[in-house]
Amino acid sequence: MPKIVDHDKQRLLVAEAAWRVIRRDGMEHTSVRNIAKEANLSTGSMRHYFSTQSDLLLYAMNLVSERVTHRYHQMSLTGPPLEDMKKILLELLPNTDEKFAEMEVWFAFTVKSKTDPALKSLADNVYNELRQMATYVITHLMELRLTSLDLNVELEIERLYALIDGLAIHAILRPESMNAKVMDDILTLHLASLCDSQES
Repeated sequence: MPKIVDHDKQRLLVAEAAWRVIRRDGMEHTSVRNIAKEANLSTGSMRHYFSTQSDLLLYAMNLVSERVTHRYHQMSLTGPPLEDMKKILLELLPNTDEKFAEMEVWFAFTVKSKTDPALKSLADNVYNELRQMATYVITHLMELRLTSLDLNVELEIERLYALIDGLAIHAILRPESMNAKVMDDILTLHLASLCDSQES
């Protein structure tokens, strides 16, 4: 009786193998041959799961986004507004080993997306979603009347968007100084500063 292969599970294993190659050896070594070796598959069998290297990389890149989205939808937001908003933003930062690995891979894909149109489209979508998260946080605090009445909404959205992106980059490049506690403290301070000038 022929062996039944779960193709979805196998594609996931291949994508995770691609992540390991990227983190260990760099994006320049993500050849089909190297990924197949990492996944303990033959190069020929890889065609059963991905027709091209670009398809494989696109799947692996999208997997990062899907995992972040899944965690976000599993969140329970029942605490004080500032704590809930911080909780959302922290989900976007590499403050655990799992998310650190994802972020390392994501930034490698982002660099690759500068020359790969298929990856660029996905990267643009994800960064647009990141900005939407910043928009939600700012507008939600405004709707709750926790911020000043004359808040420059567009600038504050861009500032928060840049802050999250900057914290993520610093955490990847300088993890010894930009650790989970520092990121938490910075977000606490920033969110509080949005509300400090509230008019009575």
